[in-house]
Amino acid sequence: RHTRYPLVTGVQTCALPISGIVLLGSEVKSLRTGQVQLADAYARIVDGEAWLEGVHIAPYQFAVGVGAHDPDRARKLLLHAAEIRRFRERIMKDRLTLVPLSIILRDGKVKVELALAQGRTKGDKRNAIAERDVKREIQREIAQRNRR
Repeated sequence: RHTRYPLVTGVQTCALPISGIVLLGSEVKSLRTGQVQLADAYARIVDGEAWLEGVHIAPYQFAVGVGAHDPDRARKLLLHAAEIRRFRERIMKDRLTLVPLSIILRDGKVKVELALAQGRTKGDKRNAIAERDVKREIQREIAQRNRR
């Protein structure tokens, strides 16, 4: 699964690791079927540990009772302490956010591709909305001319 952040500019993916993630068995099975949403996901660093929050992994349909999982729980990212320190320094210094770009299944293990990103300002958001509206109007005009 991939995510695109419409409200994020300047995504910096250079030299960023692909992290492991701590999951339950039913979460892995749901991921294999593609039942994951990264739309509002972000990572936080708390007490020297990286946690992925805002990821929704749908419950596995055959997991019941003890085997089931909470779809919106925080999940721990597996990173080296030096990487976590480096991320914390960049986040604090440049006011960036650590976001997941995609979830990858590699050699039977689930990995998360991370990036440092900076949110858009209000002006940037307004410009993006105006550009989107102009494109939509152009598409409408083209569609009406093709119907004639």
